[in-house]
Amino acid sequence: MVSSSERIRAKSLLKRNLISSSAPSFQARMPNIKVFSGSSHVDLAQKIVDRLGIDLGKVVTKKFSNRETSVEVGESVRGEDVYIVQSGCGEINDNLMELLIMINACKIASASRVTAVIPCFPYARQDKKDKVTTSRAPISAKLVANMLSVSGADHIITMDLHASQIQGFFDIPVDNLYAEPAVLKWIKESIPDWKNSVIVSPDAGGAKRVTSIADRLNVEFALIHKERKKANEVASMVLVGDVKDKIAILVDDMADTCGTICHAAEKLLEAGATKVYAILTHGIFSGPAISRINNACFEAVVVTNTIPQEQHMKDCSKIQCIDVSMMFAEAVRRTHNGESVSYLFSNVPY
Repeated sequence: MVSSSERIRAKSLLKRNLISSSAPSFQARMPNIKVFSGSSHVDLAQKIVDRLGIDLGKVVTKKFSNRETSVEVGESVRGEDVYIVQSGCGEINDNLMELLIMINACKIASASRVTAVIPCFPYARQDKKDKVTTSRAPISAKLVANMLSVSGADHIITMDLHASQIQGFFDIPVDNLYAEPAVLKWIKESIPDWKNSVIVSPDAGGAKRVTSIADRLNVEFALIHKERKKANEVASMVLVGDVKDKIAILVDDMADTCGTICHAAEKLLEAGATKVYAILTHGIFSGPAISRINNACFEAVVVTNTIPQEQHMKDCSKIQCIDVSMMFAEAVRRTHNGESVSYLFSNVPY
């Protein structure tokens, strides 16, 4: 058990350092806990255990000659509280299957609880039947939820789900963390004239997200209404709001091919914005995304490290990365100790 004095010290450190990429770790005693990493994002998993003051668990993942995934857990997990870090990025299908096998391997090895830490939830955009498609369209996010539950997961920790209703697809607890505290800190520290800014959503679906950030910053907000011909192809855009002589800050949960945010940036400059920034939780950057950003008018495109960004940052100098490992580490620590995870957001000083 963690003593009362350690809890008080933890809260004090959390208030000062939760959203700082250089924050010192809280070296609490962490008995009966194991953290393993899948192959999708080992760097983030290592940062999480470094902040927790423990070692990363030993696991070997490989492929058989027929491309089947093999997982070998290299240490006992009997009676342990196990956390498996695997993000929905890169070879998504392979990484998802690897996660399912790792969960099942730990579960049948008598782990007391298995928590899947999924910084970027896979298939999150397939969360409903789209009215412009046929009624035979799948709800793949629900299928992934079922697969995680059947594999033996007892708990899910993720960040900025594309649609909050995905939490309802599970019959097990889901903690959906928010990058908003880190976003607010970055804006205040990195944009000198941020008080003369407008927070912009690139689509109507993100209106709640941008209004929350705008309210906390006490600035105006706007949104862009877009019509799509098909997936990843926008037909038209209409700006709702005034950005003339303002700094426009585009905020969204993810960027894939970046066609939408690049068109939105052009629209904002045409409407009189002086500068355009983009802040996105999950920087997928597939297909022509990097070349589009290089050719676009952004001052900076800011993403978190829920997805590996090292190569993207080498290929594009406009991309900057916010470290969110402290949030995941604190969520793991609080879950392990039976503390409230909502404290991460309800008491963070902005």
